[in-house]
Amino acid sequence: MRASYLGIDTSNYTTSTALYFPDPPEIRQKKRLLPVKQGELGLRQSDAVFHHTRQLPDLLEELLASDGPIRAVGVSEKPCEAEGSYMPCFLAGLGTARSLAAALHVPLRRFTHQQGHVAAAAFGAGCPELLKADFLAFHVSGGTTDALLVRPDGEQGIRCTLVASSLDLKAGQLIDRVGRLLGLAFPAGPALEELARTAPRPRAKPRPTLRGADCSLSGVENQCTQKNREGVPAAEIARFCLESVLAAVAGMTEALQREYPGLPLLYAGGVMSNAFLRQELSGRFQGRFAPPAFSADNAAGVALLGALKEGGLAL
Repeated sequence: MRASYLGIDTSNYTTSTALYFPDPPEIRQKKRLLPVKQGELGLRQSDAVFHHTRQLPDLLEELLASDGPIRAVGVSEKPCEAEGSYMPCFLAGLGTARSLAAALHVPLRRFTHQQGHVAAAAFGAGCPELLKADFLAFHVSGGTTDALLVRPDGEQGIRCTLVASSLDLKAGQLIDRVGRLLGLAFPAGPALEELARTAPRPRAKPRPTLRGADCSLSGVENQCTQKNREGVPAAEIARFCLESVLAAVAGMTEALQREYPGLPLLYAGGVMSNAFLRQELSGRFQGRFAPPAFSADNAAGVALLGALKEGGLAL
């Protein structure tokens, strides 16, 4: 029987569970999106906790159907490492993780949702060795457009320090709002990308609004709304939206490379599953990307970090 490390993550979008098997290295995941009504852009926290409470037992039953000892339980307990970071939806996963660790008599390791994203992306991109030294990571999703200085940490496994972010709208919020404008279901990322594929690339590339390495995206939403009023085809609006996100992230990357020269680049988060961004940023900056299963919300990262803390992840 193969020993494993369990991970649990209950974000505002997805109920996620994962097992990391160190020998040979393998991750198995079971996850499910939270149900969002047509036309809405997410859930109230009370509704998210309710749906996590309903979905988490089903996913764990599927994931833990096979035999094998669990050596530790890793869990996301809050969004990020900033002081005061808190969202009630993570309580559903934390409570379950505490109960399982107590019942199994194994260590409980607490991490942030953001640390999990970074670790999962490093594994999915085939470069877990990044976790041994300093690097720059972007976490771009519905709730964040953050650039992070990531460093090894004896207590947490890795420490993520915010070095740049969006000053207003987050990239995932922008994509979902433009998706709703165009009649797409939430979350709108995959459908917006498919729609954008049918439009030509804009003759003039969008110019990012930057303040140092920070970006601003609210103006892009206003421009998309105006284009829609003017009758611009939906595919062209979708393409403009994604090209604008790309311009912002590329501008942030350039600014941070000047400030932190020579550090490797890793891009994580659901927005980074987008093919337009992946192709441009990997070619232009040699940035590393994970497959969508390790870019979108997942519990794989906290399972990996749990293994790292317990000596079960060799780097």
